Amino acid sequence: MARRLEPLTLANLGELPVPCRDCVFWQLDPVAARKADRNGDTGLEKEAWLSQLLLDWGTAGIVLYVDDEPAGFAVYAPGSYLPRIQAFPTAPVSPDAVVLATGRILPRYLGLGLGKILVQAVAKDVLKRGFRAVEAFGDSRWDGPGCVWPTDFLRAVGFGVVREHPRNPRLRLDLRSAITWRSEMEAAVERLMGAIRPEKAPPAPVTVRDALRAGPE
Repeated sequence: MARRLEPLTLANLGELPVPCRDCVFWQLDPVAARKADRNGDTGLEKEAWLSQLLLDWGTAGIVLYVDDEPAGFAVYAPGSYLPRIQAFPTAPVSPDAVVLATGRILPRYLGLGLGKILVQAVAKDVLKRGFRAVEAFGDSRWDGPGCVWPTDFLRAVGFGVVREHPRNPRLRLDLRSAITWRSEMEAAVERLMGAIRPEKAPPAPVTVRDALRAGPE
């Protein structure tokens, strides 16, 4: 299968699965979201949110394609762009973190490790922007696709709980610690390879007598 990642833009927003393409769960506070839903404005609100975020901050999501077909996506942003955060009992998020808000892998692509690929892509982008971590709210009672990540999934891809809650714990993936660990591991491998393949012994020192015998070059 050919896989590729593309930034989420207004051009491919419509390729997200229904109802995600028009969902404003994260983009509006609960009151404003209900009002937009009643007025049928959720699609316009989603486009306006994404357009503003792209202008202010840049890439706010990733779409994963398999053989040129959309297979999944992830949306992430600084907490200030996600009003729904304030409704979570484990808010607020840490100031040094970007929030992995929501995402989904389409049913036909489940079990292929694509969710981990999405999270790794988000982490790489966030680290390049100078943030220390990615945080997310989990759903410990997850029973089907929704707007909040399953807690078990977040744990499985490396997140750890930083604030417990029976339904919506807040979890964190510390990016710099992960890189430090990787660097230490690579250094250990280099030391191991050096022990397996020691350098050649240096040549014996040349004495004055040897030098005189050899004469000028």
